[in-house]
Amino acid sequence: MTTIQYINTADQLRGLCEHIQKASWLALDTEFLREKTYYPKFCLLQIATPDWVACVDPIALPDLSDLFDAIYNPNIVKVFHSCHQDLEIFFQMTSKVPGPIFDTQVAAPLLGYQDNPGYAMLVSSLLNINLNKAHTRADWSKRPLTEAEIQYAADDVIYLCQIYQIMLKKLETLGRAGWLKNDFIELENPNNYQVIPEKAWLKLRGKNKLTSKQLSVVQALTEWREKTAQAENRPKTWLLRDELIFDMAKLQPETMADLANIRNINERTVHRYGRKLCELIAIAKSNEPQPLKEKDKAIKKNQQHEAILDILTALVRIRAEENSLNPTILATRKDLEALLFSEEEGCPLLHGWRYSMAGKELVGLLKGDLLLGIQSDRLSVIEKR
Repeated sequence: MTTIQYINTADQLRGLCEHIQKASWLALDTEFLREKTYYPKFCLLQIATPDWVACVDPIALPDLSDLFDAIYNPNIVKVFHSCHQDLEIFFQMTSKVPGPIFDTQVAAPLLGYQDNPGYAMLVSSLLNINLNKAHTRADWSKRPLTEAEIQYAADDVIYLCQIYQIMLKKLETLGRAGWLKNDFIELENPNNYQVIPEKAWLKLRGKNKLTSKQLSVVQALTEWREKTAQAENRPKTWLLRDELIFDMAKLQPETMADLANIRNINERTVHRYGRKLCELIAIAKSNEPQPLKEKDKAIKKNQQHEAILDILTALVRIRAEENSLNPTILATRKDLEALLFSEEEGCPLLHGWRYSMAGKELVGLLKGDLLLGIQSDRLSVIEKR
């Protein structure tokens, strides 16, 4: 069994940085807390290669600049599983995103797994090991950490090393390793890890059912909530929950008393922020809202839409069969609806390997540049002359 290095002194950190610079790739994971804060509190960084494993204590080591310099070496591949939250911490601390990246969760569908499979599931499937879940809810900020907690944390990168090597070999055997290039490059985009308060309303569900005035109020309140949560480093739901924002947008309270009468609003919230909230609502009611995106507008599908979706589904099935994939891994009906109704942002068929395999042709069909026909008893894509 590989000895776990627990790094909590500057000398140990210097030695670890030397090891890192000799590696061609690293398995990385983080432990953090954010139940009581807006920003994640960085508590532990786990790093491994097939030859060594280390747990770095960022609480004991306030200066991690040399460590980040080593990790950010562009000649070293950074291996994660479901990297978004880990990279959010890296971006928060350095204002940069490391690359190149390999994410085992992103790669898994190309090996026949479902979309977004869990780490434990991949470890079980590829290594026949059931991970210990005893410390899932551990308080990673407390010190000292127990040996069992350190081992639990280290296992996340020890096994990540193993499944990465297995997955990479399988992808190379299938000739699919290059398919993921654009997907992994997109993970390095800093915009993925920046929160813009003015755009916070875009993540709310149900916004397409609001009137113009209500939408304007929702936009003002979500922007205020995001900025206040950031400034006070508190969870935004501690300030206002989504459903409360919608209630305020519909009721549009004008006074503190009106605000206090809204169901489920916290008395402390009214006392501390009430005047500001009423002021925001009053201003928002007289302002035009930011327009809804096309994808957020209510769209009623008709029989023509359903017929077009059936044609797009046929092409997806053809390309999935050719590549020995489950068609739903390549594209779901929902993905095809997003493509049909011009929901470019977030549509997986317009990015990465899915675009190369089917998305480009699907766009061609929708534009009328390509046709789907029958040739020699087989469905074929035909270029329009």
